[in-house]
Amino acid sequence: MAQLKAELLRRLRGIEGLEDRPSPVAGGTALFWHDQPLAHFHDDHELDLKLTKKLIRTQGLTHPRDSVHHPNRAAGSAWIELRFHDAADVDRVCELVRLAVSAC
Repeated sequence: MAQLKAELLRRLRGIEGLEDRPSPVAGGTALFWHDQPLAHFHDDHELDLKLTKKLIRTQGLTHPRDSVHHPNRAAGSAWIELRFHDAADVDRVCELVRLAVSAC
């Protein structure tokens, strides 16, 4: 799984204004868009992304029912946990991060 996270980070580093660095809140790695928190990794296969309520809805995303980190997250939250287990998932997460950046 660490390889997928590394590949995801490698690809996201190509987005101007996006930076990965240690998370001041969650530990591990976080993503910042022009110094504003945008996402953080819970582990090597899950990214918690601030996507916006509207984009979460229009993209047909739902909060994982078996969430360990945010089991009581409100349905209307602007944040969404995204899990990635293969290359196609990494592609999708990259696409969603780009959408999040465009919404900022």
